[in-house]
Amino acid sequence: MRYAQGGGLTDERRAFREELRLEAAERFQQGDENRVITHNLRVSVRSVQRWRKAWSQDGPRALASKGPASLPLLSDELFAVVERELAKGPVAHGWPDQTWTLSRIKTLIGRRFHKSYTPQGVAALLKRHGWSCQVPARRAIERDENAVAGWMKETWLQVEGPWRRSTPGSSSRTRPDSR
Repeated sequence: MRYAQGGGLTDERRAFREELRLEAAERFQQGDENRVITHNLRVSVRSVQRWRKAWSQDGPRALASKGPASLPLLSDELFAVVERELAKGPVAHGWPDQTWTLSRIKTLIGRRFHKSYTPQGVAALLKRHGWSCQVPARRAIERDENAVAGWMKETWLQVEGPWRRSTPGSSSRTRPDSR
């Protein structure tokens, strides 16, 4: 993501940038050059050029903030509904096991609210609301550690074979008997 907030500027930062643009508009009206405005406001030359062009076409109102670039598809109230649905579990929603995946949550949101997210968008939405990825330990409840250890000592060695060669070899793959 480009911004630390998870996308877009905060309200405070957006207001600060709007103040810079409006101060630049006052300087345009006074007849200051782009170079002077750039130096005094500590912004790029390209930004001042864009602001001057917008100001010359539509006046100071062209430099006013237009609000956030995009609003989230799900409000906090709707996300609370999603959390309640997630708490019910995937089986309650028709999936065969108890694993939530991003694509399943995407499908749940689409079915429930008729809103379309990408799996990456679902991940960002969950992260924004304090959720994290958790991969379950894939161990069976019925697992017998003694039987597994015995299998590793007896059967696995027969299947895999010894790691070292019993005869001298060569490190060359193309000329194995070069010694």
